[in-house]
Amino acid sequence: MARHAQLKADKDLPAYFAYPHSPWERPSKENTNGLIREHLPKGIELTSHQPYLDYIADELNERPRAVLGLLTPRGVSTKLLNDNVAKKA
Repeated sequence: MARHAQLKADKDLPAYFAYPHSPWERPSKENTNGLIREHLPKGIELTSHQPYLDYIADELNERPRAVLGLLTPRGVSTKLLNDNVAKKA
């Protein structure tokens, strides 16, 4: 999110930053961490094998989420970006 201000201006998307040490303010992030831990348990050295890391990212981005109305994160973000592009056209 280093370029959140530019993203907000370009795509008219809001940015929210939770307070440090407040996991209740970011439940989706905490849930995602748990899903990642299914593939990369704590104490295991993070592999530098990029295809495996890409596989994990693809699996998580294609997993339906209840918080998204059982849509996938990839589908929701694609729709959001496409809708914002259409508004500006």
